[in-house]
Amino acid sequence: MANSKRSIALTILAILFAILAVSDILKPLHLEGPTTGLVFFGKRLSGVPNAILGPILGIFLLSYAAGIWRMRRYAMYLGYAYAIYVTINLVLFSARNPPPASRGEMIVGIVYIVFAIALSWGTAVLLRRSKGDLT
Repeated sequence: MANSKRSIALTILAILFAILAVSDILKPLHLEGPTTGLVFFGKRLSGVPNAILGPILGIFLLSYAAGIWRMRRYAMYLGYAYAIYVTINLVLFSARNPPPASRGEMIVGIVYIVFAIALSWGTAVLLRRSKGDLT
């Protein structure tokens, strides 16, 4: 890591993805409430599928965070895969579920979508721009 040229932005993003990974790993425990579940391709999971896919996505995100932290080339590919997944997931969730009941819920949903797309694609782009520093 002595040769690492990880930017402050990538450092922060690696930490955020590690936190997100822990959140996904813990989804089966319903710590956020009884309706907590991983949203996978637009569908909120529960039961066995949630217990399996939550930790799997969490491990994927831990690998991604570690790759960013260690400035590994594979992180760039995981970043694009994750950004594509997030985009598809958001589109399918919006299509499969009724619109928000209130204006406040709609605003929160729009802010969430903007941040989810910006952070997932932004991280992939930052890694691409740092391609020369990745090992």
